[in-house]
Amino acid sequence: MARIEIPNADYAPLGVAVEGDALFQIGMRHAAAATPDDRVAAHKWFNIAAMHGNAEAARLRREIAEEMSPSEIAAAQRAARQWITHH
Repeated sequence: MARIEIPNADYAPLGVAVEGDALFQIGMRHAAAATPDDRVAAHKWFNIAAMHGNAEAARLRREIAEEMSPSEIAAAQRAARQWITHH
């Protein structure tokens, strides 16, 4: 399987198919930083990757959510919906 490198998927052009594994890797980069903003971003990317079929992303999304406040989870879900709407 080919690996897709996306330095910042927020800037991926419309119409480009992004695989769940690449989205998962973006989430992992944010999860490793462990700041509140990065937890929100990690949850966002794990959510999107899970929607693209990555089971590990779904598991890690649940795990990271345990460390987040309800408002942080809501922010991550809004960000994921916004990204999906625009991509």
